[in-house]
Amino acid sequence: MGSGIAEVHARSGVDVVVTEVNQPALDAGKARIEKSLQRGVKNGKLTPEDAESALSRLRFTTDIAEFADRELVIEAILEQEQAKVDVFRQLDKIVEAEDALFASNTSSIPIMKLGMATSRPQQVVGIHFFNPVPVLPLVELVPSLLTSEETARRAEEHATTALGKTVIRSQDRAGFIVNSLLVPYLLSAIRMIESGFASAEDIDRGMELGTAHPMGPLRLSDLIGLDTIKAIADSMYAEFKEPLYSSPPLLLRMVDAGLLGKKSGRGFYSYG
Repeated sequence: MGSGIAEVHARSGVDVVVTEVNQPALDAGKARIEKSLQRGVKNGKLTPEDAESALSRLRFTTDIAEFADRELVIEAILEQEQAKVDVFRQLDKIVEAEDALFASNTSSIPIMKLGMATSRPQQVVGIHFFNPVPVLPLVELVPSLLTSEETARRAEEHATTALGKTVIRSQDRAGFIVNSLLVPYLLSAIRMIESGFASAEDIDRGMELGTAHPMGPLRLSDLIGLDTIKAIADSMYAEFKEPLYSSPPLLLRMVDAGLLGKKSGRGFYSYG
C-alpha cells in the first residue's frame, strides 16, 4: 500500500519522500514502485518519460526526520494501533509546518486515537486508499470528532484534484464503509471452508460467476493478506462486539502458521 500511495503521488507531480524501517524494506519498496511503473509503460498507460519523471520526484530514506518540511504526511505502516500511535507521536515532533496535514491509511483503527497522539488532532484525518492504489479509484475520507472541516476539505481536494480519486466520507468507526461490509463477507467465506461446506475453488467460483464479482472472497483474502484481515476484524470486534466480526479459528491458525496469502506464497491457494 505504501509503495502504491507513493507512486500515485509521484505520477501526479507531487514531490515525495518515502521512509521505511530499514534499508532492505526501503529497497524492496523502491523496487515495487519501479516494477509498477515499468508495467505501466509496457501496458501503454505511461510513456517512458512519464515513468522516469515520476521516479525523479521520489526520495527514499530510513530517517523519518527528513519529513520535517512536508506539508502532508500519509502513514501506511502495519495495521497495529500502538505502532501507528508511536509514528504519529514522532511526526508531531518532527513536522515543522503549523498547518501540515497528518493522514492515516488505516482500514480499521479509529482516527481519534491517532489524532490524540499529537498536539494537533484537528489536522489528523483518515485517507484510506485501496489496493492496488494506482488502479482503484476510491478513497475513503475519515474525519474524527476533532478533525477540522478545513482539514477534511483540504484532504478531499488533494485526493480529487491532485490524485484524481473519487472520495466517499465515512464516520470515524472501525472498518469505515467498505471494510464494514467487506470483512464480514470474507470471514463468512472462511467459516464456510472451515466447516467443510465447500472447497475454496467452488466458493470463489460461485461468487465470481454467480454475482459477477471480479475475484472470489478467498482469493481476495489472500491478496489482502490474512494477517491484515485478522487485524481489521479484531479492531471491528473490539469496537462493536458483534460475533460476525470475530476471526474464525481457521484464520487464527493460518496467521499463526505464517500462511498469510499471496505475500507469503501460500494462503487458501499456493503462489509458486
